[in-house]
Amino acid sequence: MVKAYSQEHTYKHPWERVTSASWRKFADPENKRTLSHILEVDTLNHKLDPQSGKLYITRAITIHAPGPWIVRKIVGQDICHCVESTVVDARSRSMQLTTRNISLRKFIEVEEKIQYEPHPDNPKGWTLCKQETSIHIKPLSALASMAERIEQRCVEKFQQNSVKGREVMERMCKDLEAESRS
Repeated sequence: MVKAYSQEHTYKHPWERVTSASWRKFADPENKRTLSHILEVDTLNHKLDPQSGKLYITRAITIHAPGPWIVRKIVGQDICHCVESTVVDARSRSMQLTTRNISLRKFIEVEEKIQYEPHPDNPKGWTLCKQETSIHIKPLSALASMAERIEQRCVEKFQQNSVKGREVMERMCKDLEAESRS
């Protein structure tokens, strides 16, 4: 069984500010408490395609992902390593991030896609964020009956973290706006 959900959020900030905030959110010391599940973020690769003007970035993200004690007992860890692939197209004002776990894949597969683009109702002043997440707990014989409940708990945790992420992004956008005024 796969749990999937999608959500949209409107940032009342221009696309350039929101995408700048996205790059800064993990590095800002004030965000460390709010995003305490993010342990480490490292840039693995970046490339600017001179023909298309697109920027491609790959980052490794280490996450503290505690789950139910029975899952931690079976899995033997509560740290998850992920890879985030980002494509920024400044010409079309689009930024897409795709994050997948690379560890714990024999137990769980998670894929999160986030798209930032100018909001159709106010393309110069607002940014539309579309997020899609899918979570698949691979049934283990001992956990087959619990897989659906575990997936649901994972979805709930992802949704809680999404709210935290939006709060951080809003604060970062306000900080960037204040910087641009001074």
